[in-house]
Amino acid sequence: MFRTALRNVLAHKARLLMTVLAVMLGVAFVSGTLVFTDTLSQAFRSQSTKSYEDVAVAVSMYPSAEEAQKTPGLSQKDVDRVAKLDGVASVTPRVDGFAGVPDKDGKLIGVGWSSKGTNFAPGKDGKDRAYTFVAGAGPVRDTQIALDEDSADKGGYKVGDTVRVATNGPVKEFTLAGVFTTEDGAVNAGGSLILFDTSVAQKLYLKPGYFQDLAVTAAPGADADKLLDEVLKVVPKAATAQTGQALAEEQAKDIEAGLGSLNQVLLGFAGIALFVGVFLISNTFTMLVAQRTKELALMRAVGASRKQITRSVLAEAGVVGLVASAVGYLLGVGLAVGLRSAMNAFELKIPDGDLVLGATPVLTAFAVGVLITMLAAWLPGRRAAKIPPVAAMSSVHATASTKSLVVRNSIGAALTAIGAVLIVLGAGKGGDTGRMLIAGGAFLTLIGVIVLIPMLSRPVIAVIRPVFVNLFGVSGKLAGLNAVRNPRRTGATASALAIGLTLVTGLSVIGATVGQALDKMTVDQIRADYMITMASQTSLSEDALTALAKAPGVTAASPQQAGALEIKGSYVSASGVTPGDIEKVLKITTVNGSLASLGEGKIAVAEKTAAKRGLKVGDTVPVEYLDKAEDKLTIGAIYEDSEFLSPVLIDQKVIDAHEQETYTPQIFVTMDGGPSDANQKALSKALGDNPAITVMDKKDIRDEFGGQINLLLNIVYGLLAMALLIAVLGVVNTLAMSVFERQQEIGMLRAIGLDRRRVKRMVRLEAVVISVFGAVVGIGLGSFLGWAIGETFKSSLPGYALVLPWDRIGIFLVLAGLVGVLASLWPARSAAKLNMLAAIKAE
Repeated sequence: MFRTALRNVLAHKARLLMTVLAVMLGVAFVSGTLVFTDTLSQAFRSQSTKSYEDVAVAVSMYPSAEEAQKTPGLSQKDVDRVAKLDGVASVTPRVDGFAGVPDKDGKLIGVGWSSKGTNFAPGKDGKDRAYTFVAGAGPVRDTQIALDEDSADKGGYKVGDTVRVATNGPVKEFTLAGVFTTEDGAVNAGGSLILFDTSVAQKLYLKPGYFQDLAVTAAPGADADKLLDEVLKVVPKAATAQTGQALAEEQAKDIEAGLGSLNQVLLGFAGIALFVGVFLISNTFTMLVAQRTKELALMRAVGASRKQITRSVLAEAGVVGLVASAVGYLLGVGLAVGLRSAMNAFELKIPDGDLVLGATPVLTAFAVGVLITMLAAWLPGRRAAKIPPVAAMSSVHATASTKSLVVRNSIGAALTAIGAVLIVLGAGKGGDTGRMLIAGGAFLTLIGVIVLIPMLSRPVIAVIRPVFVNLFGVSGKLAGLNAVRNPRRTGATASALAIGLTLVTGLSVIGATVGQALDKMTVDQIRADYMITMASQTSLSEDALTALAKAPGVTAASPQQAGALEIKGSYVSASGVTPGDIEKVLKITTVNGSLASLGEGKIAVAEKTAAKRGLKVGDTVPVEYLDKAEDKLTIGAIYEDSEFLSPVLIDQKVIDAHEQETYTPQIFVTMDGGPSDANQKALSKALGDNPAITVMDKKDIRDEFGGQINLLLNIVYGLLAMALLIAVLGVVNTLAMSVFERQQEIGMLRAIGLDRRRVKRMVRLEAVVISVFGAVVGIGLGSFLGWAIGETFKSSLPGYALVLPWDRIGIFLVLAGLVGVLASLWPARSAAKLNMLAAIKAE
């Protein structure tokens, strides 16, 4: 029986190739993901170990706002006390923050959040062990900096050049003293690293004489754990300390946790691809069994048992699975290499390291590939074993009994109903609990619809069929009839497309809905022509607001400076704004009072906050600022709540007096003539052409808030394209089987006058009907799931309203039709080339 199975594998190379492709793609994604994450994990772990290999103890101090009033960090005295401890060889103090450099076009090199500046901390030998200089040396004067090699290359900078450096303050010019290489995480993340003289870095990021971190190197023979205990005795209580080894392990765990999320996402898509592949594999073996009905019957007649027939089919599946798994694993290794290169291309640098080829990806690849293939082939094999020998020899194929169809449809209806109820309940409940219910309901509904899809094929295709008849005549009519000839096979093929389009449509509905809500929440509430932010997502300096207010053409400029007030025993977030300008740059609907009162030192309170605390216009309330200073403020206005505004508005000058460091994430500006290139250039010039400051008009603001959603959708579309590719293979298989079964019929049609062109058209239209049917089911189910998921977070998203992206839905239907056309090319050509006399004689 095993030799027979091998012979059958080799006898149907073309069709089994499609099965191999389906399994191979899924296995490649699984093994590629595992190899990629193993490689990244090892590379980052090695980098983390290397970064702390000389660090015995690491000390950090990031005090709270209240503690910072007294001690902003580790003082030079703390550094000296640690350096004097027995067993300490050296202490390297650090202070860091945002710093960026522009390229020759004035654009920031790298991404803002990973652009970093720190101090050059040389030891007694004049070298800083964290950096290896390839040109020049470290900065030793206030006017000098050093720059990492990658950033120097991107900016075209050489030692001796003047470099403009952007921090949270005005842009300053420095002389490039040296270029270095480093294992610093900022550089590896695609950003830049600038080294300043220590005194300059302290002024920029903390306070003269203070540091944020200490790296302690142990003397030979010293025990790191004992040294840690001694260090903790001499540093401030607000400081934290741990051994370098513990810190390296902690970072490695954080990296693995982050990569674990990526791993789960990629494996999720691999699972979808394999799930879709099950239908193709099952269809393939169903087709092969149908072709060998007589052969299997003869084997039964000469003594083969039902179990042997089933095992024969499973043996074929096992061989196919082994081949597909081997090729898929090799393809997965190539995919891992490609992903690593892609990350480097997007300036997300990966630390150097060898490709990790462990045992887990290999075992997983073969286990998944072989098991999935054999599982999918089990039902066709079992069905083949049930064919009575006499009936098979007479070419009477076993058809599904009425009882089996009733049972199948009853199970499908029950699963679909239970799933739909769970989805509706989850939509009503909302929150994480609601989303969990929806996830469970979606799974049951999807399975139920897949089970019911053969029954659904007749009524749905009956609606589509008249269109094809009117447009294509006889070919269209025959295509519609052929599509419902074998509902089970048509349903299995359409299921592959339905699964992919359910996910794509659901995500598209959520993306379009959230995108519109964000538009309402942001752009619709902004009157300003421009929003000014830092590329590093840090605070704009106080000088920025002053410079903007003086810029030519500016009619209003107001920040939303983050702050807080304690009112009636609890803190409430507050925004420091410019009185008289805030209502010109943001849409604020006043319920009572006037926003003009902000200029008189009064405050404005959001409607819900006022109602919750029993406040009204004219009330004088005691408040406490973050510096513990107390005051009494009068409420001058009540305004409608907005996600874009804090619960309290206050004059920026009032809150400034009580905060050591202000945090201004954005400034809004209106100008004469509205948005224009000239006005944008005027603002950039007023800000000193600072590459770290972003000037955004309304379109840029919309892209900023909606861009992440669109990026996520595009990534999802790309990953799901693999599932749709497998669906295409499924359509090819179904049509090939349909052509094989209808050889005699096609021969008769050709004999009575249906020419080759119309035969091709018939097969193509059949493919389009099946594909569009799957698309309609998937789009319907996906829209339902998109609505349900949206309901779970509508309360936290003002302006939420369900949006059906009809343009994208139209594109999905067109693509489904195109999938059908492409999938039909080979089967249609085969059908048209059939010899009519030989086909008529075929049994």
